[in-house]
This record gives sequence, C-alpha cells and structure tokens, in this order.
Amino acid sequence: MARIVVNSQTMLTHPQIDPVAIHLGPLAVHWYGLMYLLGFGLFLLLGKYRLRKLKRPGWNETLLDDLLFYGVLGVVLGGRLGEVLFYQPGYYFSHPFEIVAVWRGGMSFHGGFIGVMVAMALFARQRKIVWFELMDFIAPLVPLGLGAGRIGNFINSELWGKPTDLPWGMVFPNVDNLPRHPSQLYEFALEGLALFVLLWLYSSKPRPVAAVSGLFLIGYGSFRFIGEFARTPDDGIFGLMTFNVSMGQWLSLPMVLAGVGMMWWAYRKAIMAK
Repeated sequence: MARIVVNSQTMLTHPQIDPVAIHLGPLAVHWYGLMYLLGFGLFLLLGKYRLRKLKRPGWNETLLDDLLFYGVLGVVLGGRLGEVLFYQPGYYFSHPFEIVAVWRGGMSFHGGFIGVMVAMALFARQRKIVWFELMDFIAPLVPLGLGAGRIGNFINSELWGKPTDLPWGMVFPNVDNLPRHPSQLYEFALEGLALFVLLWLYSSKPRPVAAVSGLFLIGYGSFRFIGEFARTPDDGIFGLMTFNVSMGQWLSLPMVLAGVGMMWWAYRKAIMAK
C-alpha cells in the first residue's frame, strides 16, 4: 500500500485499484460483482457444512441451492431498491437507467435485508417450513458475504470515512487529500468477521427458535451503528439527521430493538414449553 506526504506527515493512501477486475472483450467483470459471487459461494460452502450437522429430513443441498436462488433475488432487488429509496432517491429518479447498474456499487444492506426476509417468507410458505427456523439456519451464513461486500466498497474507493489524525488514516485521492478512516475495513471487521464468529459459535449449540435470528439483528445493528461513527454520511438527501445520527444508524436501531424482543420471546417461549 502506497504512502504519501501530507503536511510533512507520511500517510497511507488508497491503492486506487481498478474497479474492473477482468476485461473479456466488450465485457467488463467488476470486483464489486466478484465480491457478491464470493459471498454467495461462501453461503453455499457454509450451508453444506451446517446441513451435515443439522441432519434434518428434507433439508438437503437441493433445498440449499433453491434457497440461494431466492436469497440472491432478495439481496439484489431489495438492496438496490433500498439504495434508491433510502439514500439517493433524487439522483436515481433523475437518472432512472442508473438504477439497474448494480455492478458500479450502491447496494443498501437494510433494503437487501427486507428483500431477503420477503424472499424467505415466500420460500418457507412454498416448502411448508417455519419461517423463523429458516432464518435461524441462514443467519450464520450471511456475515462473511457482508464482509466481502465491504471489501468491494474498499476496492471501489466508496463509502469512505471521516477525516482522522490516527496513524492508520488513509487518503482517498478520488475524494481529497485528507487522511480518513478506512471505514470500509472497519465494517469488514465488524459486520463480516466479528458477526460471523459471534453467530457461528452461538448457533453451534441448540437454541430456541428465533434466538439466532434475534442475535443477528442485535449484532449487525450494533456493529453497523458503531461503524457509522467513522463513516462519512452517504450522498443524497440525507446526511446526519436528528441527534447527529446517520440514516444507516437510524435504520439499525429498529434492528437492535427487534432482535432484543425476538430473543426475549424465544427464550420465554422455550421456558414455558418445559
């Protein structure tokens, strides 16, 4: 990683990676898209491992493949619509053809999360599976994919952090010459690695139905809320809002509250059933 001198201080600088990983004639394969493919691949790999441990009748690799198909639709459609409606409605309504350009980045987690919940509800109804049981199964499979998405953000040099004087502050030349928090890497560590370890360890033992899903909501919402303090508010009509809280933080608060409520309900129901 290169270093530059700013005000007589040596600073890290973003490596300015070409967002296009491979050129195949007129076709350009973007790193951002490859990160999504990596996330989906990890979902399948981890899902197969969990299926072997679960040993539940009817839950097999065919079901996992179908589950991934529904999940991809939920992630892509919900994530893009969330970006359009939550963060940059003015821009996308003025440039409607840009809405489909998902390979350039611009996917809202909260929109994708809503999209996945809807897709999983349809899948559960079709397969006659309890929705919360399905969500508990997929929750530990998701964080590494989220982490891959944050690496895609870093490669694209987007969603950069606020200015900082910390020694690991990084200059993003496409923004300005100020050292900034590499907030994409913070979120990779929190929403990707830390959340994965938390959920994987917690779900390794039998838990009440909906408890794993509740912990996912608490974990992601909390990590996202913390990470947003180092991140520059997204472009669009929203910057910092009431109480200097960002849109991402406001959208994460209901997740935490819902997660606490779900875990309380799950354990209370389990105790009453004994």
